[in-house]
Amino acid sequence: MGKLNGKVAIVTGAGGGLGRSHALLLAKEGAAVVVNDLGGARDGTGAGSSMADTVVDEIIAAGGQAVATYGSVTDDAAAAAMVKTAVDSFGRLDILVNNAGILRDRSFKNITDAEWDAVIDVHLRGTYLVTKHAWQRMIAQGEGGRIVMTSSTSGLIGNFGQANYGAAKAGIAGFMRVLALEGKKYGITVNVLAPAAMSRMTEDLMQGDKDELNNRMAPDKVSPTVVWLCTPEAAHVSGRQFGVNGNRVTLLSWAVDTVAIKDSLEEPWTVEEIGAAMEETMGSWPELLVPRQV
Repeated sequence: MGKLNGKVAIVTGAGGGLGRSHALLLAKEGAAVVVNDLGGARDGTGAGSSMADTVVDEIIAAGGQAVATYGSVTDDAAAAAMVKTAVDSFGRLDILVNNAGILRDRSFKNITDAEWDAVIDVHLRGTYLVTKHAWQRMIAQGEGGRIVMTSSTSGLIGNFGQANYGAAKAGIAGFMRVLALEGKKYGITVNVLAPAAMSRMTEDLMQGDKDELNNRMAPDKVSPTVVWLCTPEAAHVSGRQFGVNGNRVTLLSWAVDTVAIKDSLEEPWTVEEIGAAMEETMGSWPELLVPRQV
């Protein structure tokens, strides 16, 4: 018996890399899977059906259930069709894994409006559109649900040359935190993953021996965390941010360090007083983090 027998999942961007790995493991644990992939290039251009179809074939060959959809997450009608496909094919929807994404890296000095808009559209708006339709279906079913969104250390920490990607991924994390609060009354959990893995999205971004990286940073080392978050055992886990790379899982949470405080009924701080407090505490501020690749 798999942990997800009888459940139905949608995975966006599931034609390769992390999405493919998530879809395969969800199916292995018993979920029927809607494999969505536009079939385009890493920058979002082009389209095709072969990537999604190949993953569906893999799942079926292994004894699982799966169907493909090929629409873009940026298209509201295509997002609605993903949910309709899940219901028409398998009778319900329990799980959504928002994984689709593109890259158009450029230093902010040189970035174009088109490069900014394309990345924001796929990552942030695409996550919103598919979640919008899945959310309504889960509420209508009245049995809760699981939503896993994909953020990145580029959005949660920062990474040079990825202003568009980082802004989108930070937005996804904020979106998750709000939905986690709103989902409590419906039994819908919402969490975020900040993964690192070798795929066509990252193959030229990670430095080191490629054979070792392909092993150390394999996508299938990220998927167990995603799948566990979709199980009944994770019903109490929501609003959390997880970093996963290789076989390392971390919980990312906020820390608050007081710089200056006095009674709110008193007069406002002067600029000089705030400056003095900044200087006095600056030495104890946490170091800025650098994204960890391995």
